[in-house]
Amino acid sequence: MNSHTFQEMKIGEVKIAEDSDFEVLKNLIDDHSNWKLAYEKAGHTKVWTQQTENCNFKMVKVQTIFNNISASTMFDVLHDPDYRKEWDEHMMSSVDIGYLNPNNDVGYYALSCPTPVKNRDFVVQRSWLDMGNEKLMFNHSIEHKDFPPKKGFIRATSYLTGFVIRSLDAGCFFGYVTQTDPRGKLPPWLVDKITKKFTPRIITKLKHAAEKYEHWKMGQKYPNFKPWIYPELTIEYKKRVQKEDCQLSSNRLIVNEEAEDE
Repeated sequence: MNSHTFQEMKIGEVKIAEDSDFEVLKNLIDDHSNWKLAYEKAGHTKVWTQQTENCNFKMVKVQTIFNNISASTMFDVLHDPDYRKEWDEHMMSSVDIGYLNPNNDVGYYALSCPTPVKNRDFVVQRSWLDMGNEKLMFNHSIEHKDFPPKKGFIRATSYLTGFVIRSLDAGCFFGYVTQTDPRGKLPPWLVDKITKKFTPRIITKLKHAAEKYEHWKMGQKYPNFKPWIYPELTIEYKKRVQKEDCQLSSNRLIVNEEAEDE
């Protein structure tokens, strides 16, 4: 399987993720062919990069081991929108737009960027698969009629952002891969440099967040409210998204071409 492109899920395409999509994700995490090791730190953390044909911005991959953190806890941390407000200082807003089915949803995410870079936002379809000892999740950019590009933000593109989490005796394996185009006028070399520098920091931040999650969740009003685990909660409490509301807008490229970082 070729790890150069993520063929199964295309930008703007809305469809229920299939087994083949998750197989591509696992291959990207596990196969280091054509990847360049960019960072290595004692403690099992490694960062690779790869140039691909579909994007000017490099794909980045991370692998690490989280001791004393279960795969289930890490999976919850990545999913839980209320907890993300606690640990992600860059998140400006997050909106759960709705679900396609119990394992595929649509959301909006806006993040702050340091001056003079303009803030970015995304609309993504997220897909996940929990197989017990192995848990998979990825997203890619789509559109939604209720969340068009807006003033003050540059609509960025996630070609793929994915996670592979595997249970270990004393913790979990954590694999992360992403290829994102921030749009605007940022040069690819600058984005690549920033990405390689900050990716290990993101991993550290996730580790600290996971260590505090169980205590935080038990203190919430509904500590067992986890729609990503219990499908009946998704169906009962979330809005169903219609595919026709997620068609690629004709003005998207125009908006992004005109948007510039000051």
